[in-house]
Amino acid sequence: MAGTDFNDLMWFKAVADEHSFTRAAARIGVAQSTLSHTIKRLETNMGIRLLTRTTRSVALTEAGERLLRVMAPRVAEIEEEIAQLMEFRERPSGSIRLTLSQHALDTVVWPKLKSVLLNYPDIGVELSLDSSFRNIVEDGFNAGVRLGESLEKDMIAVRIGPDWRMVAVATSGYVAAHGAPQHPQELIGHNCINMRHETRGGLYAWEFEKDGQELRVRVNGQLTFNKSEPMMDAVLNGLGIAFVPNSLADPLVASGELVLLLDDWSPFFDGYFLYYPSRHQNLPAFRIVVDALRQK
Repeated sequence: MAGTDFNDLMWFKAVADEHSFTRAAARIGVAQSTLSHTIKRLETNMGIRLLTRTTRSVALTEAGERLLRVMAPRVAEIEEEIAQLMEFRERPSGSIRLTLSQHALDTVVWPKLKSVLLNYPDIGVELSLDSSFRNIVEDGFNAGVRLGESLEKDMIAVRIGPDWRMVAVATSGYVAAHGAPQHPQELIGHNCINMRHETRGGLYAWEFEKDGQELRVRVNGQLTFNKSEPMMDAVLNGLGIAFVPNSLADPLVASGELVLLLDDWSPFFDGYFLYYPSRHQNLPAFRIVVDALRQK
């Protein structure tokens, strides 16, 4: 092991991460034959086999898995230390990856993030729009955005938005023709605009609560969407009752274009939080993004 080049180890990690010599070579920027030769040299120097190769895939041997487990946290520490050295530059720089929903982006993140990008041109931000609960560590994200009720316990959490709620709305014309439900169960007899979960695939059961009583109502109707935003056009055209974030509905209720239904059955809940592992908190670019998003 004394003659092992550190670059050989980093190239091994790239193959292990990608499970492919082809993808790893493209990621590093070298020829596949060069990468293959380097890994063979590493295995020869160590005297053990690290990878099992087939025509279709690359898998780690037991020794390879052990080496990767040992390397991964140390490489992460080195990368973090290098990133922290960026503090000595005149302008903070770096790339931040965030996973969040479209609603979180539109209502909380994007309005605050625009000024960061204008004021710090060397900071790059990648926004991955996804309503599923991603494992930010395994998937390579610096942070994620979730509602307060869904936060992971071992993460640092920073509130970035106010509490909000889901509300049922319809046009006055629809209410005049079909009546206004007085209880969530009465929604079953109405033409409701459904929402399909993007990740789980099933239809969202509308959630209500009043005086400690919680209800989940599965509604029926002509239309089904997988995002809240296009539902607004449908409800404004009188095509039924929609259940949407109050941030989308409130301006239209205030203007009289929509009628708020079952108001007392729609309580507020914890708003959006930015969550991240502690090892990212000292990165200068990341601190700037967190401070900009933080609820003042």
